[in-house]
Amino acid sequence: MTLNLSILPGVAALATVLGLPLAPAALAQSAVQLETVGAGLSYPWSVAILPDEGFLVTERDGAVKHIDPSGRQSEVAGAPEVFAQGQGGLLDVALSPDFSSDRTVFLTYSQGSPEGAGTSLFRARLADAFEGGFVLEDGQTIFSGNNRAYGGRHFGSRLAFAPDGTLFMTVGERGDGERAQDTADHAGSVLRLTRDGQPAPDNPFVDQEGVKPEIWSYGHRNPQAAAIHPDTGVLWTVEHGARGGDEINIPEAGKNYGWPVISYGRHYSGGKIGVGTSKDGMEQPIHYWDPSIAPSGMAFVTSDLYPEWKGDMLVGALAGRHLARVDLEDGKVVGEEKLLTDLGERIRDVRQGPDGYIYVLTDSDDGRLLRLKP
Repeated sequence: MTLNLSILPGVAALATVLGLPLAPAALAQSAVQLETVGAGLSYPWSVAILPDEGFLVTERDGAVKHIDPSGRQSEVAGAPEVFAQGQGGLLDVALSPDFSSDRTVFLTYSQGSPEGAGTSLFRARLADAFEGGFVLEDGQTIFSGNNRAYGGRHFGSRLAFAPDGTLFMTVGERGDGERAQDTADHAGSVLRLTRDGQPAPDNPFVDQEGVKPEIWSYGHRNPQAAAIHPDTGVLWTVEHGARGGDEINIPEAGKNYGWPVISYGRHYSGGKIGVGTSKDGMEQPIHYWDPSIAPSGMAFVTSDLYPEWKGDMLVGALAGRHLARVDLEDGKVVGEEKLLTDLGERIRDVRQGPDGYIYVLTDSDDGRLLRLKP
């Protein structure tokens, strides 16, 4: 099923009234055709695009679904048992950089325990199932964060493979901001791991007593987006603020990103957060939103299919119910545009596929995987 949705409402109509020509690129970007790749998904959280084999989609209640290129769905057995409460459940999915040869899949999830639930990393091999479809074999949890707490708030969590093969993993502060300043706690941090779930050997705190060696950066709130910039090879993240103060950061090794000491938002009660917007020794975001859009999922656009978006960043907005196009020039934010506003859906994830198309997941009990066709 396809649906035409205006992305730049009124631009084409105004140009027609005034008798002004539109450049071919502008015409191409004035609307997209949304093609439903898969429907009936239960609060889907993340999508990984398989080479020539369709898609893997995680659902928050713990299911992994395979959607083949024709749109047919099947459940993938072998996923870990998850703590599915509030924002917790089965979260991100990422393919190994060597997936074509090792068939390895990584999943993040909220793992329950007597001490409360925390964010964990699961690794398995995607194999053919006997009756068709796929199964996750030899699955094991290779890392368990100590960001444990009761309740279902702020688990993170996104994965991004660095060019050197190490794995970045974002971890939420579980609703207790003070923990994000404690480097003996994984809460509110970006981690950098080997593919075995061990601390990367050159991490900034790997030899410091009393500091978790997995930590790359800290002082984060609830980062639910992460991607490697295609030109620089460095990590970018997007995290939820409170009442305003959603942030785009470029996390650097060993640095403190301030939560909850500094923020551009306010508490949900309206009260002031910390000491204000800056403090010595704490990093500034490269961009923030106020009011909050509730960001989740991001992708850099490198595809020639979207000439007006190339080089920009797309961020899913949950509360905003749109897809944010963040206009980037020389690594700086110079503008922003709200896309897919007519869709009226919470956007949970966004990816660019090897086919050059952009894919988004809508977050509902009847969620969809959509392909954006210019």
